[in-house]
Amino acid sequence: MAAIERAGQDRPLRGKKIEHANRLHRQRCAPSQSGACTAQACALRLLLTVAGRRCGQALGGQAVATEVRVGCAGWSIPGRYRTAFEDDGSALERYASRLSVAEINSSFYRAHQPATYARWAAAVPAHFRFTVKMPRAISHELRLCGTGALLDRFLDESGHLGNRLGGLLLQLPPSLAFDARVAATFFAMLRRRTAVPVACEPRHAGWFDEAAEALMDRHGIARVAADPPRKDAGATPAGATCWRYWRWHGCPRTYYSDYDEQALHRLAAEVRVASTEGHPSWVIFDNTAHGFATANALRLQALLEPADA
Repeated sequence: MAAIERAGQDRPLRGKKIEHANRLHRQRCAPSQSGACTAQACALRLLLTVAGRRCGQALGGQAVATEVRVGCAGWSIPGRYRTAFEDDGSALERYASRLSVAEINSSFYRAHQPATYARWAAAVPAHFRFTVKMPRAISHELRLCGTGALLDRFLDESGHLGNRLGGLLLQLPPSLAFDARVAATFFAMLRRRTAVPVACEPRHAGWFDEAAEALMDRHGIARVAADPPRKDAGATPAGATCWRYWRWHGCPRTYYSDYDEQALHRLAAEVRVASTEGHPSWVIFDNTAHGFATANALRLQALLEPADA
């Protein structure tokens, strides 16, 4: 954040841009333990996201390592891994003692009260972040069309995470083919409402070509790197470069399979490269059915720690 703020001070924003930043700042940003986010920083983050620029680049173009976060879909802790976390507190508080991000998937199935989001935000440290999955009513029922009212409600509710809201996840149904007009309309409408980073996980083959990737990049939407991928291209992050987002669901058996050491070392290498190139890089393990997500997240986090840490 400090680097973003310094860049904003060197290149001040004026007029409608700063007015929009002030509005976003009032609506979305909550003070952290180290002080409040500035509207100027919000504005710069918005511009970087929408333009699809590389958020990790310094002003002179030199790439710098950016944040890496590893976590799970949800925050339940299987009994066999309980000793890896702190003893006291709620499940979320104990989870946040070791991992730095959690994906809220329950929002896909049902709405949560603003007070619920606020309670979750209050339970985690200042550095912790959540990704919130968009409702299936938006992605699966309305299929991205006519979603304005639902988006407004969802963004208002999840916005009560304050600065613990790190990003939004849009998972599309396998039957939803890429339609450039529908996608562009939806992403433009979404971007008019929020500057929060967005990762999209398409599952129809039509989304894995240059046209779809360019459209996502233009609207500041990252494409999820999924495992197992629907197409070979789906294993690699794409779309907007200011966020890299991996979702590993378990392979060969989705939601159930454990990942071996070789797979985790390969993923760690990919994440290191992306981070060094200046891309904030987040990894979520969704192989939760037998509890392997927790072990895989802890192991990957250990592999990514500096050797001298």
